[in-house]
Amino acid sequence: MNKILGHKSAVQYLHPPVEPYDSRMMDVGDGHVIYMEQSGNPDGIPVVVLHGGPGGGCSPAMRRYFDPLRYRIILFDQRGCGRSRPHASVEANTTWHLVADIEQIRRELGIESWIVFGGSWGATLSLIYGITHPDRCRHLVLRGVFTMTQGELDWFYGGGASRFWPETWQRFVQIIPEGERGDLIAAYHRRLFSNDPRTETTYAKAWSAWENALATVHSTGVGSDCAAEYARAFARLENHYFINGGFLDHDGWILANMAALSDVPGTIIQGRYDMICPPSSAYALAEAWPRARLHMVPVAGHALSEPGISEALVRVMDRMV
Repeated sequence: MNKILGHKSAVQYLHPPVEPYDSRMMDVGDGHVIYMEQSGNPDGIPVVVLHGGPGGGCSPAMRRYFDPLRYRIILFDQRGCGRSRPHASVEANTTWHLVADIEQIRRELGIESWIVFGGSWGATLSLIYGITHPDRCRHLVLRGVFTMTQGELDWFYGGGASRFWPETWQRFVQIIPEGERGDLIAAYHRRLFSNDPRTETTYAKAWSAWENALATVHSTGVGSDCAAEYARAFARLENHYFINGGFLDHDGWILANMAALSDVPGTIIQGRYDMICPPSSAYALAEAWPRARLHMVPVAGHALSEPGISEALVRVMDRMV
């Protein structure tokens, strides 16, 4: 979260750093053990943070969106990523496994209901969890909305975003033979699951660089060079979920089931110039959700660390208490 030239830093909007008072590895079955932590006030309002990706993992900075005197902050690494093990594994790793893991965390911590806070894929998972367990959700706070539709995947992996970033797109597609470029998710899938570590790492870094390059509104179009271990988990898990349509019954499943959230309030924070998850998805979600309030951040892209996004999220969470 370093200061971008000529722009305010996101750090100035965040609450002071706080260390966890509880961190542990939780056995969730199927051979998976996930990392979970709690920080802030043990008697505060519980909020669970769902990170993006799939495969992104949580970070200490995510604790700083909440007043530690007032919130009980729960973070965890979803199956296969971050400190969870086995690393980069897609076995027994679906949306419904993650929903069950969230419920296991809630039960083990003795929480009746909580605020669910998620961005990008974390927003997707928040919505699916909320639709499945609306009685456990006090409020959904979402950022950079992604509703797991084919249209959204086509935008990012089928050439939509390439119209704005042709040179960056060229780097993403040039390592795939021309005859396979009609379905880049499938083409990358074959290489990310090739069982050859060098091949998987090469294509994982290219997959991750395409997304990282478009994350902020002030991007130069060059993605950061991720560590091989992080890139491999991020790319494999994202690709695994996307090639399987998020493991939902049909395209458009989230919007089709929004009636389940009719009694749950929501706040949506969306960057106006989000190249990864375009604002049309956030708008459609707000239209289908009477209890939601949509806030478009005028000069912001997708990343949680965008100053306008950070400021809006901190203000929302501060107002809530």
